[in-house]
Amino acid sequence: MRNILRYNYPVSILSLCMSFLISPVLSQEQKENPDLDKKVREVLDSYRWRDMNIPASDGQILYDIIIENNYKKALEIGTSTGHSGIWIAWALSKTGGKLITVEINESRYREALANFREAGLSEYIDARLADAHELVPKLEGPFDFVFSDADKYWYKNYAMAVLPKLEVGGCFTAHNVSRYGRRSGGGIGEFVDYMTSLPNLETTFGGPTGRSSLSISYKKSK
Repeated sequence: MRNILRYNYPVSILSLCMSFLISPVLSQEQKENPDLDKKVREVLDSYRWRDMNIPASDGQILYDIIIENNYKKALEIGTSTGHSGIWIAWALSKTGGKLITVEINESRYREALANFREAGLSEYIDARLADAHELVPKLEGPFDFVFSDADKYWYKNYAMAVLPKLEVGGCFTAHNVSRYGRRSGGGIGEFVDYMTSLPNLETTFGGPTGRSSLSISYKKSK
């Protein structure tokens, strides 16, 4: 489209060309649901998301990754009370996908279920009360999007269990990880070393702005 805009074509021709270029994108356009968007936004804005939840800025990054790549098969390891799950499921409501999310703490799990219902997103979420150490390796997949935000010392093990089930072109994200993870204890260093050692992954840290605490890894090949 940039090449077209360099020239002074008549408006009618330019419009026709732009229409032709945009039409394939529109045919794959995500589903719009203004009523659901309003309900989700109200829940996101009305809560003080504590109890090990991610900040809204990171939630927006997860949402954007799913929308931009049209992901549909998502896994979240560590639900907490549902803040990140709402961002992920909100995006999936537009792509026609579904989220499996795993939480070991029953109190947080029950609160997350209530938050999912209030946000109108329950139909897009399969919430599991389980020990992720045991459940995650048993999940069949495939997945095209993964968000890990559970026990940091197990991050490498989660990645090892899930990456073979991640589709080529899929994305594995993890919270509380930075490019300086090699200096960290608690398993983050091992996770960073592992992810950056894999030749079929392209891993960046800090999100699009470099200021978040997310690692983002795209699977380039099997």
